[in-house]
Amino acid sequence: MKTTNQNHEYLYTLNNVSKQVKTFFGIAAIALLTLSSCTSNDDSEITPSSVLEIPSGQDFANIRSEALSNITQNFQFNADDGLISLTSENGVAISINAGCLTKNGNPVTGMVDLEYVEIFEKGNMLTTNKPTMGLRDNGNKALLITGGEFFFEATQNGVALETTCAMQLQVPTSLTGSDDPDMILWNGVIDENGDLTWEEEALDGQQGVFAEGGLYYAFLNNFGWTNIDRFYSDPRPKTTIYAQAPIGYNFSNSAIYLSYDGEGPGLAALDTYANGLFSEHYGEIPIGLECHVIFVTEVEGAWRYAIKPYTIEANQVITFSMMETAIASEADLISMINDLP
Repeated sequence: MKTTNQNHEYLYTLNNVSKQVKTFFGIAAIALLTLSSCTSNDDSEITPSSVLEIPSGQDFANIRSEALSNITQNFQFNADDGLISLTSENGVAISINAGCLTKNGNPVTGMVDLEYVEIFEKGNMLTTNKPTMGLRDNGNKALLITGGEFFFEATQNGVALETTCAMQLQVPTSLTGSDDPDMILWNGVIDENGDLTWEEEALDGQQGVFAEGGLYYAFLNNFGWTNIDRFYSDPRPKTTIYAQAPIGYNFSNSAIYLSYDGEGPGLAALDTYANGLFSEHYGEIPIGLECHVIFVTEVEGAWRYAIKPYTIEANQVITFSMMETAIASEADLISMINDLP
């Protein structure tokens, strides 16, 4: 055991921790210090610094940005070549008519850089903050089941380009299940907080996508975020749920997501925050739904997380404590989320 003087040093250190840290953390840290003094050979012990460190909103934004960068694919082509055919890492065929590209309203010639992202699994949806929440006609947001999320940006010498004709994607339906004739196209809108909402693309009654022979054929009119999706459907009565993050965590430095058990690729987000609670406040969650609720944040460049199984009850309140969290690399967290039922 530590000596009395050493204990005084620990207490002095704790008293100088940021005033923003609540009393709860002080008590937890002292308990952990006492435990670590008796079990110094345990490699899994949690140090006071790892318990008490609360990330800033920028820290959390940075780790999300890094996750997006890690799955971004970069292509280069010559606009003078006309019809451009590219193939992504997951076998998506991309067709772009380079003759339709414009820069500041003028036709483009010469080399073009294309930045491209494709997301098919829940793990990457979570780490990049690209959940599948679609906007209904009444303004509510509800879960979408996806056939793939995509991002395109074409530039020349750092200047963003536009296109005057459609680009085509051929997406293997096996990446997300099988052919689904109910899929339509959605455009992604990112708000001032960096959060993404999917809005149905207006195509004058056309879907913009169809399934045939194990492929989705999608026709995209603009660069930016695009999604092949349909709304999740469940006949059961619906409710609103709430979730409380550990003390010190809020909407700017953490997030809470909802993974529906037994469903295809799609990830819901508790996308509002009031009175210290995250919420899906639209009343779109089925009562009786079996799911996993996921808390995530940043810690020293890694991910702090907690994953808890629940069966949804009416007006349910879910609480996460710091002691329930663990730390993982991006790759390990993605793997755990993808392995959820």
